[in-house]
Amino acid sequence: MANKKINLGLPSSEQIQDELKRIKHKREYFKMLKGTVVSLLAVAAAAVLISMLFMPVLKVTGSSMEPTLSNGQLVLCLNNKNFHTGDVVAFYYNNKILLKRVIAVAGDVISISEDGSVTVNNELITEPYITDKSKGKCDIEFPYQVPDNRIFVMGDHRSTSVDSRSSVIGCIPEEDIVGKVIFRIYPFNKFGSID
Repeated sequence: MANKKINLGLPSSEQIQDELKRIKHKREYFKMLKGTVVSLLAVAAAAVLISMLFMPVLKVTGSSMEPTLSNGQLVLCLNNKNFHTGDVVAFYYNNKILLKRVIAVAGDVISISEDGSVTVNNELITEPYITDKSKGKCDIEFPYQVPDNRIFVMGDHRSTSVDSRSSVIGCIPEEDIVGKVIFRIYPFNKFGSID
């Protein structure tokens, strides 16, 4: 009688080892994939939280800040409450976010002449960011003192901007201010800080 190997359909030890390696590799892959997904979600959540609380990204709408900012541009805003004349700020008004330039802060006395020249505390301010001086739409009386906890803002496109010169908007309460606009991130050919 010849010795014959009988195959009962059981896997060989090599097949068992290969299958164990495949299962181990699959577990390690899914463990690594899970760790990667959790890390990406944590980074995304942190980025959203930071952008909402500290550095929101805003889209410019309208032409009131031309030539400094144009419709459709994206800007980065820094959550900040310390403003100076010349800063561009974002603030809430009627469930919208508007962008305007700080002209005066609480306690300052502002005057605007018929030709659009602006004085703050009896000093003519230098405004290299405007191309057209204009008194614009103005229904307040000058000289005007900025109330406590408020700022006086104007758009750079003075003839069309509706801003603190109008009693409709008036001076902006500090609690309505989103922050200071510091950087343009789009379009890429105008990428850089805001003057």
